[in-house]
Amino acid sequence: MARRRYQRGQLFLRGKKIRVWVARWREDELTPDGAARRVFRSEVLGTLAEYATKSLAKRALADRLVIVNDPRYRARPTATLAEFAPRWEAKVATQFKPSTQAAIRSHLRLHLVPFFGKRCMKDIHPELVQGFISQSKASPKTRRNLVMTLRMMWKSARAWGYVVHDPFEDLVLPKARKARPVFFTLEEVQRILAEAQGPYRTLYWLAAETGMRAGELCGLTVDDLDFGRQLLYVRQSAWRGKLQAPKTENSIRTFALSAELAEHLKAFVLQWRPNPERLLFSSRNGTPWDANMIVKRKLHPLLDKLGIQRCGLHAFRHANETLMDRIGVPLKVRQERLGHSDPRLTLGVYTHVASEDDCRIASELGKVLPARILHPLAPKSESGGLVVMRQPELIQ
Repeated sequence: MARRRYQRGQLFLRGKKIRVWVARWREDELTPDGAARRVFRSEVLGTLAEYATKSLAKRALADRLVIVNDPRYRARPTATLAEFAPRWEAKVATQFKPSTQAAIRSHLRLHLVPFFGKRCMKDIHPELVQGFISQSKASPKTRRNLVMTLRMMWKSARAWGYVVHDPFEDLVLPKARKARPVFFTLEEVQRILAEAQGPYRTLYWLAAETGMRAGELCGLTVDDLDFGRQLLYVRQSAWRGKLQAPKTENSIRTFALSAELAEHLKAFVLQWRPNPERLLFSSRNGTPWDANMIVKRKLHPLLDKLGIQRCGLHAFRHANETLMDRIGVPLKVRQERLGHSDPRLTLGVYTHVASEDDCRIASELGKVLPARILHPLAPKSESGGLVVMRQPELIQ
């Protein structure tokens, strides 16, 4: 439906104590079933003090009518943010990883819909968005994430014809406060590995030597271990007991294992209980371990027992980076092992053979972390030494 004629709109004063200019005009919109209809729109342009004459108020009204009077103007779909959010969530948000979907649902339910829900999408303007940022009690980082979610919604709303303007123009965001990272010292890592029991010791050792993220550790499978070339592959991640893609493309990587850790993993796999996904660490139901539950039920009690400050599995990642810096690992190799480098600089995926530097670093870490602690899974000879074990047949 095209516009009937050029519009100048209606303009009148309203109010007693504070006189304001109110503008009215017609717009075309599409109903949810696709039918076009013409409706009246009204908006308070400003007070009489701001626009002393009607001519000045008309100029402000003309700015509002630019889009409506454009020859290319056509009826657009309309919806409040509360109406648009479920459509966007069902069509777009479902394409993201489960962890991202959960964050989006939380942003919408707790923050965006309560504040913007009754507002028509096209009526959300920069001042309103800035007001939302200013009044929010969330942390600076959370507020930045909220704006990121709103931007993703807006990109789809613009592509689908709901809006044509940019409500993020000149938006000022709070400066994120840099939190002090918590990490284990070398002595603390050694104490944790010495005290930990069963599969949890294997998990902590992997975390300390490789610097893998918690989700990557829980998503490991026996097929990700290459004992022949002494390599480990990171191909997937686990979140709340569900498998998903790693955090970023750079997170898909390959790096070397120390001889000490590889030998420990061989012994661990010999007692490994098969499961449908061939996960290295799985629950009784065959689902991936939940990193948060491991921290809450296993790591924290262990830290309390050792008198070490409570923190999560990410502390092993920070400790790994600190140790690599301490033994002089080249920056490029550190970024590759942690999955932070540019894709062109990463170690290969699947068929990559570790570089000499990578092998040297793995060897150095293997000598430092175990601190001559014999793992309980390895069989012992009569003299007390480790018995050389055959390579498990299930590892190719």
